[in-house]
Order: sequence, then structure tokens, then C-alpha cells
Amino acid sequence: MALRDSDPAEVGGYRIEDRLGSGGMGVVYLARSASGRPLAIKVVHGQYADDDEFRARFRREVAAARQVSGAFTAPVVDADADAPRPWMATLYIPGADLGTHVREHGPLPLPRLRELAAGLAEALRDMHRAGVVHRDLKPANVMLADDGPRVIDFGISRAAEFAASDVLTQTGRVMGTPPFMSPEQFASPQDVGPAADIFSLGSVLTHAATRRGPFDSPSPYETALRVVEGEPELSGVPDELLPVIRRCLEKHHKSRPTADQLLTLLRDGSAPAAHLLPTTGSSQARPTEPAGTVWPDAAPAEQDEEQPHRGDEGQQPHRSGRARTERHERPRDTAGTPTPTPTPEAPRPGSRRRRRLLLLSAALTAVLAAVVTTTVVRARGGDPAPSATAKPADLPAGWKPWTAQAETPSWAGRAPGRDSSFQRCTSVGPSLVCAGAQIMATRFDLAAGRNTWSRFVDPTAPDGSSFDEGAIIGTDRGRVYAYEADERQMADGAGPLFTYTVAALAADTGKVLWRTRTALGQTASVPDGEHGGATAVPEGVITLYGDQGDQYALLDADTGEVRWKRPKPQVADDCRLRAATERAYLICTTGRWHKGTARTSVSQLSTATGKPSWTVEAKGALDVLGQDGDHLVLADTVSPGGGLTLVDVSSRALTAVRVPAEQSDAAGAYLVRGTVYLTRTSGGVSAISPRTGRTLWDSNSTVERPGPPAASATHVYVASPSGRVAALNAATGKVEGTRSGRDDSGPADNTSGAPLTLVGDALYVPYGERSVYTLDVRDL
Repeated sequence: MALRDSDPAEVGGYRIEDRLGSGGMGVVYLARSASGRPLAIKVVHGQYADDDEFRARFRREVAAARQVSGAFTAPVVDADADAPRPWMATLYIPGADLGTHVREHGPLPLPRLRELAAGLAEALRDMHRAGVVHRDLKPANVMLADDGPRVIDFGISRAAEFAASDVLTQTGRVMGTPPFMSPEQFASPQDVGPAADIFSLGSVLTHAATRRGPFDSPSPYETALRVVEGEPELSGVPDELLPVIRRCLEKHHKSRPTADQLLTLLRDGSAPAAHLLPTTGSSQARPTEPAGTVWPDAAPAEQDEEQPHRGDEGQQPHRSGRARTERHERPRDTAGTPTPTPTPEAPRPGSRRRRRLLLLSAALTAVLAAVVTTTVVRARGGDPAPSATAKPADLPAGWKPWTAQAETPSWAGRAPGRDSSFQRCTSVGPSLVCAGAQIMATRFDLAAGRNTWSRFVDPTAPDGSSFDEGAIIGTDRGRVYAYEADERQMADGAGPLFTYTVAALAADTGKVLWRTRTALGQTASVPDGEHGGATAVPEGVITLYGDQGDQYALLDADTGEVRWKRPKPQVADDCRLRAATERAYLICTTGRWHKGTARTSVSQLSTATGKPSWTVEAKGALDVLGQDGDHLVLADTVSPGGGLTLVDVSSRALTAVRVPAEQSDAAGAYLVRGTVYLTRTSGGVSAISPRTGRTLWDSNSTVERPGPPAASATHVYVASPSGRVAALNAATGKVEGTRSGRDDSGPADNTSGAPLTLVGDALYVPYGERSVYTLDVRDL
């Protein structure tokens, strides 16, 4: 990851060489010691340096990391928690984190799973002996080093003996990453101890074995509830590790093994067979353990202590044990047969409902907490609306299914297919803003679908013949960037004269905040986002510029003023502006229509000056799909399934990634959540690893001419021009739900479905003539 102009040249006397990444607390740099040893230096973000709570949290991270030996972590080399911008230097561990490795290469084989389980158990034993509870063990915090896994990022760890007086937890913030948190982290965060890390270990091992977590759900609310109350989904876990993972995922913390006990079982290599464990029913019998293995006894329901629910002052106390009493282990006789268990006292009327509400409240607190490390699951909207299944949903406040149509320009008429469909919609706060079909931008209310304002691309179209489609360039801080066009006939009859303007609109009202003309001429370039005529970055809009379309310029985000302008390369057949992870790129191709001779240059632009920070050249007529980790992913514009090209944004190294020949007939390629999806007009969809080119799965979506997909953690959604939707399992490609289309007028031959917008559990589907409908993906 390239250094930025604002990055320091050195920190604490260590020379900075590169960026390794950026998280919620700070930036991590690659640096060198005086002897040349590579270091990873975390520097707290400037806005947090004066925050006493964050500074205290950083001091604790340094102290916790120093307490652990370093054999299973990244040892601390140096630190200064009192510097103007606090920093900590650790040894740099080369290699990928577990999450990246699984995403690129698939689940780990059994021998590597056993090594991972043993290595992480050793790491947790080391931490817990030092009195440290990590509290955020997840795939992204496990580095796969050559000598075994290393656990990193002690940003929210704490000393176990100070749990009750933990000031940071007492602020009401529930810390962790929901899919890998333990039940007690949601229900009683101040009581979290070493057993929470064991529960997280079970979730991490499940992810490593199956490419998914045991409690994954499209909705963060439901994920939290599944962690607290639900049964883990463990299909695909090897039989040999299944009993170990089940033990780790026990709901009651006293029923989980310690790290030492896990190591004993893994070392003996005699875990009970999977068929001895029940997979259904409310009671889970204890498997037959190898001789000498001692498990902690399950805490009986009668011994649960009444404790007030932390973070919900004034609420009635509830029991802090398992979510359901029937999940307690039943003792076995010498033959291994469960013996009867005394019937627990019946719950008071209404207590189960109050308990569920309290647990859900805790789960929502965790999901919506301001401090959730690295991976942040955000809930959009207000209170969850109940679905038909009465499960908590991640839906905009007041949401209900709706269908709406935007105003049609009186002069536009009805053109079949794509000419009358939206090109793109995007969510901005409570607004869904769409553009296309001669509409510059129009707003629908996310919850109710009210169409509150519209602006047309060319308000003077009756005086000309303009049919510019309209496109959203980007969004920023409650506003939308879009473009206007004005086409008029020249007085001498020499042809049309085009005027293009970029405007910033307030998403909620449609008010024009600023408007800047970018071109006036017969060869002017359209500043649209879809075709690369413009792109949005935090500093504003970078757009093609000039009456001849021979420049590009930055328009200031707040004023629209031209901050700089630069000439385009003159030898290029065409150039496109793209953005990835808030960095701008100029993509220029020469010889694009001559197979075998086309070349594409990729330049990262400095947003301060417009000058290229670096440029690389690759074979083929390429365009950027997006960024995966430190790599830009590019595909051929003519044959999207013909192969991929990766550009390392740190080293600028190029990698050509071969894709199986049977994928060459793909009509579209899209990078979504770290996977490249290839679509075909017949409805076929393929999932491809961008790093290896390996086909993860092929599927027939049953959707004709699918457009760009949207994806959650568990599903991929595609739609046809008529609005027919299919939900595919993200891990297998299996079609798990469909919704019929809404428009039978028939698309044009070259039309594909419009991009979908996913807001929590609400999916917004453009279709037909300037129309949109929404559905709850849980109902598919």
C-alpha cells in the first residue's frame, strides 16, 4: 500500500518504508530498525490522540502485548504511549492472515487445521497464563507465519484480574467482532474471561474448515442472536475436529475447556467420532473422551447467579447462564447413556420473553457500538422490524415492501430496455438515489419508497435531441455527485454542441450545493461514472475536463472549484477515471481494438496535484474491477472472463492470473467482497478467486441477463432487467431463493440487469421503466 504525502518519514527513529494497512485505531506501517530488521509500527490516528479513553486503550494494548512471551504473537520492540501520536513497534510477521488465506485458497485441509488448532491453543494458553484475555480472536488477527500461527492486535484485550474495574467496558461499549464473539461478550461484557477466547477459537476453526463462521447471517442482529441463543452450523467440519469445536462453542463459559485441556485432547489425537455427537435436539450429550481428559463440569441451571444486565440500567436482572436450560450437559452412566436430569424450575411467566429482549438489546448494543475493532458490522436505520419469521432484521426504520416509479420526462417517451431503466442506485442515509434513463438523479425514501424529488439530465431537451442516460458519480457526506447535459444545435447547422456540468446535490432534498461546467464543445467528454468519465474521492470529483476532453481535473468537494487540471496522455485511444479504496486511478488504453497489440497503462493519481504517483503498463485492453487487499484487480474489457491482471499497489508488481478456458464466454466481471463474479446472458454465474483464478463454483442463477451482483456474508444476489431476483449461496453457488420479475415488456438485446443495492436485509431492485422495488432478503 503506497505511502501518502501526509505519512511520516520516520516514527520513533525508525524509517518508514510502506503502509501495511489502516484500521479503526490507527495506521500500520512497515519500517526498519537501525540493523535493518523489518518492523510493523502502529500509529494512532490523529483524531484519537487527544482522546483520553483511546490513549488509555493504547497503553493497555502495549502492556498486554509485552506481557505475552512473543513465541505465539508479534513481540513488542519499542513503544511510546505518551507521544503526540502514540505508537508501538513489533516484529514484522510476513505472510497472509487466516481470513485472506481462506478467501483466496479455500478451507484448510485437516493436517493444517490440526496445526492451526494446536498453535492457537498454545497462543491462548500463553496469553491466559500471563493474565491477558484477547477478546477479539478472529481470522484477520491470526497471521500464518512459517513457524506457526501468530495472534496479533491486542487493541481490546485486558488483564483478567481487572475485568470488574475495566473502565473502557464500563462506558457501555461492547467490544469485539460479532461473528466471532462469545455469548457473554454480548450479554455480560464485564464478566468476560479466558473462556471467551476459547469460544472465539471454535468460531475461527470453523471458518478455517468451512470458509464460513458457525453463526453467520446476512443480518448482524441475527448473527448476534445466533451467537447468544442459536445452534452453531458445523456442516463441513472434519469429523476429527467436530467434538473439539463443539466443546469450544458451549454457551456457558464453565462448560468450555481451557487452553491446556484443548492441547491435551489435540495431542492425544483421539477425539471422539462425530457420530457420537447429536446434531439435532435440544440436549447435547457429552462425547466419550479419551482417558485422562478432564473437562470442566457444566454449571447447572439451579446454580446460576442472578446478575443485573450490564449496559441496561433499570432492567430486571436475568440469569447469566445458558440461553436455554435444556442445553446443559446431562451426566452419563458407565455405558455412556445419558441419565435423567432433574426437571428445572419452570420459568416465571414472561421471563423467557424478557430474557430474549434483554439478550437482543445486548446484541444490538454490540453491533451498534462505536468501538468495534477492525471489522465493523454496521446496522442501518433504527429499530429492527420483525419479518414473517419473527427474527430480528437489519432493515431501515419503518421499512415495508414497496414498489415505486420515478417521474418520466414528458419529452423522453418510452424506449425499450436499458434506455428506460436506472443505471445505478445508491443509499445515502435514509435515501435511495437513482440515476439513468434521462434522469440526473431522483430520490426514494428507503423505508416507504416515496419519490420526493427528481432532476433531469437535460432540462432543455425539447430544444435539442439529447438522450444522455445520467449516472451517479459518487456520494459523500449526505450528498450525491451527478452530471447534467445540454445539447443544442449550432446556428450554422454544423452539428450539435454539448455542454456538460458536474453538480453536488443534497441527497435528502435535491438542492444543488454547487455546479461546475466541465466542457463545452462538439468533442466534449461525458463526466459519467459508469464509463469512467468521472470518479469520486474524499477530496471531491476527478472528472474528464476541457472542451476537447483532453484533460482531467479535480473539483473541490465543498465548493466545486477546480483545484488542479492535468493533460491526458495524447497517444491513448481512450482513458477512464476509476477509484479504489479512496485512491484515484487513470486507466489509458492504446490499440484497444487490435487483439494482441492492446496495452493499458495504470496510473495512481496524487489527489493533491493530479500527477501520477506511479504508472505501470500491462497487456490487453483492461479496466479496474476494484481492489482486493493490496492488489488492484483488472479484467479485459472485451473478454471479461479471459483472465485477470493484478497490480500490487505497494510494489507495483504485475501478476497475470489465468482463468479456466470455460470462463471465456462471460459477459461481465465484477469484484464483490473479495470474489470475482462472472455473469453470462444465459443466467450463468461463476465465482472466481482473484488471486489464483481458481473457479470456486459455477451456477445457473435462472435469471436472464443478470446484472452486477450484490453480496452479503452468506449470499450473492443477481437480477434481470425485468426485476427477477435470485439468491445464491456465497459458499456453494446453490440457488436458495428467487423472486419473480415485475416487467414483461422485454429488455433490449444488449441489456443486462441494473446494479442492486443491499442495505442490511433490504434489497433494492431497479427494473423496467424508471422503477424500483424492495424486498427483505430473508423472505427469498
